[in-house]
Amino acid sequence: MADGQSGGRPREGTPEYEWLYGSGGNRGPQPTEPRRRASGHEDEATRLMATGGDDAGLYPAPPPQQPPQGRRRAAPPPRTPQGPPVPPPGPPPGRAPGRPAAGAPRRRRRFPVLRVLLLLLVLWLVFLVAVPIWAWNNVERIDAMPTGDRPGDQPGTTYLVVGSDSRAGLSEEERRTLGTGDVGGDRTDTIIMIHTGGGQPVVVSFPRDTVVDLPDGGSSKINAVFAEGGGGDAGAQYLVQTIEQNTGIRIDHYAEIGMGGVAQVVDAIGGIEICPEDAIKDDGAHLDIPAGCQEVDGTTALNYSRARCSKNGPPECPLVRSDLDRVQNQREVVSAVGSTAADPLNVLLPWRYVALNKAATSFIAVDEQTNVVEAARMGLALRAIGGGARNCTVPLADSSAESWDETRSTALFEAIASDETDSITDDLCTATGLEP
Repeated sequence: MADGQSGGRPREGTPEYEWLYGSGGNRGPQPTEPRRRASGHEDEATRLMATGGDDAGLYPAPPPQQPPQGRRRAAPPPRTPQGPPVPPPGPPPGRAPGRPAAGAPRRRRRFPVLRVLLLLLVLWLVFLVAVPIWAWNNVERIDAMPTGDRPGDQPGTTYLVVGSDSRAGLSEEERRTLGTGDVGGDRTDTIIMIHTGGGQPVVVSFPRDTVVDLPDGGSSKINAVFAEGGGGDAGAQYLVQTIEQNTGIRIDHYAEIGMGGVAQVVDAIGGIEICPEDAIKDDGAHLDIPAGCQEVDGTTALNYSRARCSKNGPPECPLVRSDLDRVQNQREVVSAVGSTAADPLNVLLPWRYVALNKAATSFIAVDEQTNVVEAARMGLALRAIGGGARNCTVPLADSSAESWDETRSTALFEAIASDETDSITDDLCTATGLEP
């Protein structure tokens, strides 16, 4: 090149190359010094550097300086997609930091509460079982089943329940209150036979003045058979044998309830309701009650079942009551006792439960074959008198209640012995024993 210098550099004074080599003689090209980066929040890697010369904005900013080793900045907190960084969770309101949550101790205490409830339930079940077993030890045992000629085994179960006029176990004050008098010997003024089996339960009452044949010959009123047999075990055997001989029905279990037992049981369950059709006044039984339904205590309930006076009687007993009405009153009392005793309160209230079991076993005697289970079944049978059972009086020839209607009584007893109680017709089972 003619106008070039050695080494390829243009000669001085050539203006068209000054943009590349600059002016100033022989000095070499001097790069533009980058300005210091301004403080701000722009991205340093992409921000263009502003300069004061003509070159402003032509060069990108240099990469940011790396922080010294050993002084690394902490990682920024995570950002949510649409908001600022999420702060770490703090303690719930009302609780200081580091304090355990209020729910944790309660969850731990729940198990002791459940254990306590379970323990109370177990103790309650033990109580329900232990009280009858304890009370059962007070029950007197009687060798009531006779030996010798008896009806064979029959389907179903037949109970003979006897209400004794025995004064044994009663104090002088209790005898005066109950109006027992000084009658000697033991009489069974209440005799009820209960049969349960495959059919409907049947209850048969025997009026106290009914005349029956005795096993060793002769005859007697049925309420005197127990005493004629000698009372106690012998009297019970004699009565069972007499009933079996006259009915053809085998007696499986025997229960004898003393006079004081009825009154104490009624008081233990808080009284019963009776509904006499007429007002009754009986000085001998210490009874004076109006007609209609009413709540009575144990003494009144017992005297009601024993009263023999009603309206339209002679002057010495202005209200003479027939034996048939008395039988119905006895069934009414037994039914009310069974229904009221089944009230859940008599189980849920401990004092009632204890009093009921104690009273029910203090004046009762059962045969030696009756255990706790059989006694419970007998109680259910007594409860059936109030509902679900056929309530009958042994078929009678007339209102004197001294003799049976042979045809109807035989048919009734055969149906019971064969456990075909559903076949018993209304003419065989009546409340008074008289033919409808």
